[in-house]
Amino acid sequence: MNNNLPSYNELPEVFAINLSSIGAITLTGEEQIKYLQGQVTCDVASLEQTKLLNGAHCNAKGKVFSAFRLLERQSKFFLIQPISSIKQSLAELKKFGVFAKVEIAEDVEQAYLAIAGQQAAVKMATLFKQVPDEKTPVIHEGDTTLAYIAGNIDRYLIIGNAAQLSTFASTLDCTVYNDSVWNLLEIVEGFPQIAQQYIAEYVPQMLNLQAINGISFTKGCYLGQETVARMQYLGKNKRALFALVGDNTQAKVGDIIEKKLGDNWRKAGDVLASYQASNHQTYIQGVLANDIDDATELRIKEQSSNLTILPLPYKTNID
Repeated sequence: MNNNLPSYNELPEVFAINLSSIGAITLTGEEQIKYLQGQVTCDVASLEQTKLLNGAHCNAKGKVFSAFRLLERQSKFFLIQPISSIKQSLAELKKFGVFAKVEIAEDVEQAYLAIAGQQAAVKMATLFKQVPDEKTPVIHEGDTTLAYIAGNIDRYLIIGNAAQLSTFASTLDCTVYNDSVWNLLEIVEGFPQIAQQYIAEYVPQMLNLQAINGISFTKGCYLGQETVARMQYLGKNKRALFALVGDNTQAKVGDIIEKKLGDNWRKAGDVLASYQASNHQTYIQGVLANDIDDATELRIKEQSSNLTILPLPYKTNID
């Protein structure tokens, strides 16, 4: 394991990430599609065609418990997400699941490894018979599931038995990082990370879920749907997810981001996730006002260094 933490621009052409902080909620049973369809923001019925979906699980008020990637593996639905958001989401899904023919559990059998970088596809082709891509984002090879996550930097998620994956990781002739580097990629790619203290705090549009195809506006009722639809069609959402970078800045989940107004500093938003590179560059995922100007001076509360807004690989407007 490499303990040097690169900045985004220092990432190697191909590297691996041990994903010890990633887990999944699983659903299985004859009503798994019908049940999950009524619980989450994405169109679960389309999974058979698309193979991989982004989505969120909300409470009745439309506030997000978890943001996940959904795929099917061995007849089970996997809602892949940070372990930090599993407990409450699982409890809520189980609460309603007692009325459906579905088994809901936290997966404890699988492990997760990522291979990423500009040359990741070439590397994957040496390791597996078929490499997933945008058209075929999920592939099963033996007991292993491979998922392609599109972005500025290609990522491949490898899901399998923990012992097998551990052995597999030890044979890789590329740099292997810990999963804080996954946080870096999620921040720069604009995929929301819900730490425990922000569970049930934001509606999906404040986390850009509409911009990453994580919300279906045509599928019908699901928990929190009224709030989500109102935000979309009445233009009431005033916040969005941003990626920020600063030099010699310390930031942790829960820190306050401030903006300069005249000679004063006022609260602008909250830090959802952060990544500190070894060269002292800090990458931050934050929720700010969605009309914030690139010229606005931003900082972490009571720190002197400036934060710069990074462009995300998608458009966040909801016109």
